[in-house]
Amino acid sequence: MNSPMHTLAGAITEKFIAADPAAAARALETLATHEVLLLIGSLKAQTLVACLNPMDPAKAAAVLRRLPLRQASYVLAHLDVPQAARLMKEFSAPYRERMRAALEPAFAQLLEQAGSYAPGSAGLLMNTDVITVRTESKLTALIERLKALPRKKLPPVCFVTGKDGELKGVIRTAELAFYSPQSVCGSIMSPADTLSPQADAETARQAFLKAQTDVLAVADEKNILLGVLLKQALPVAADKKSFWKRLAE
Repeated sequence: MNSPMHTLAGAITEKFIAADPAAAARALETLATHEVLLLIGSLKAQTLVACLNPMDPAKAAAVLRRLPLRQASYVLAHLDVPQAARLMKEFSAPYRERMRAALEPAFAQLLEQAGSYAPGSAGLLMNTDVITVRTESKLTALIERLKALPRKKLPPVCFVTGKDGELKGVIRTAELAFYSPQSVCGSIMSPADTLSPQADAETARQAFLKAQTDVLAVADEKNILLGVLLKQALPVAADKKSFWKRLAE
């Protein structure tokens, strides 16, 4: 495939993925791995994530395996946790070790634990694509990172962590304009409401209600930040109407 045609095919594929990631994934699954790479290998990481999330794990793993390790580890770390865990199981043992070494230790451990999380738990429903900043960082550094994101990708909150990844607090994106760019992140953060990755959907609903928020941090027993749970990610609550009330309708 010559360069102009390759570019055109990539652009068309990118639009297909943006319009319907699941359908694009199904279509790409029918192609040979090298053909998939020709179409998506040069696309942005966020587009790769959108495409590989709904893809058959064996095929997604084969595609990821052919990417440069740095790019592959970045994409894997931004997939949904269940899908990332499935891909790790598909890798050969030597490559799995290389990938594990390239990942953040907390995320690598999370993938090992993912199999023990119950369906509907915070650990399986959470999103690991979060913006973090260290307590001692200046707000200017955070602002520059946010400027590089598309507007629709701006997170409602950014998380402040310590040197070992422990969660210290949150900074609400909408409130950044009220602080001096030279402020230290640790001095302007607010307390963070957290959930255990083992928390079930009902526990999460109660936590959202109590915190009056749509975003909750998910942290382990050592308060290491694992990801973020969005209220909209929770499954629809079961109808709690009594049997007699339903009969009366």
